[in-house]
Amino acid sequence: MSAPTERKVVIELRDVRRDFQVGEEVVHALRGVSFKIYEGEFVTIQGTSGSGKSTLLNQLGCLDTPTSGEFFLDGTPVRTMSKSARAKLRNRKIGFVFQNYNLLPKTTAVENVELPLMYNSKYNATQRREAAVKALQAVGLGDRLEHKSNQMSGGQMQRVAIARALVNDPAVILADEATGNLDTRTSFEMLVLFQKLHAEGRTIIFVTHNPEIAQYSSRNIFLRDGKVREDTQNPHILSAADALAQLPINQDD
Repeated sequence: MSAPTERKVVIELRDVRRDFQVGEEVVHALRGVSFKIYEGEFVTIQGTSGSGKSTLLNQLGCLDTPTSGEFFLDGTPVRTMSKSARAKLRNRKIGFVFQNYNLLPKTTAVENVELPLMYNSKYNATQRREAAVKALQAVGLGDRLEHKSNQMSGGQMQRVAIARALVNDPAVILADEATGNLDTRTSFEMLVLFQKLHAEGRTIIFVTHNPEIAQYSSRNIFLRDGKVREDTQNPHILSAADALAQLPINQDD
């Protein structure tokens, strides 16, 4: 009988602390956060205002570094990296999905999705377009390639953002309140897409203030006062597709 395959660790935090100097006071935003996220997990990170959630998001996204402790992204230690090295690692390893989409205005869907590949010398112009088209087809926007932001709905713009996050085949998709600006039906459509990506083996970290979303992920981490207060597996993951099917057709709030 063969031994079970050990799961790959994609994210590891070891006693991460982040302090900020505000005037004469030191604010302890993160107070010794430790956890591992494994390849193929769909993790929600929750917390109220002041919990350290945004600070943790900046750590996970390589936008900031710990005051002390260690953070490893796909096996690479991040804390002592230079800003330019972190930017390169971030571009290759993390796909971001933001609440406000962050698409370039007056730019087509395919051009927006190509953007992360502009900094990757492995891709020429033809390969960039091919990868962008493939990513847009994967999120159901194969017929919207040349549409610009002002020609798309909020849900379509968020699909473009998810395609942009996928195009570099990142180790982690990091979603920050990715359904926060969407109506109920469109929010569930996005959750259906995230669950599809999870089923395909993608590693997803979904930072949110909405506790309902935890029902659709495989694991939930809850922060309070800069510490992990709960870290639980979800044994009964709800189907976003089933929830979407039960909504009234005209549901818009």
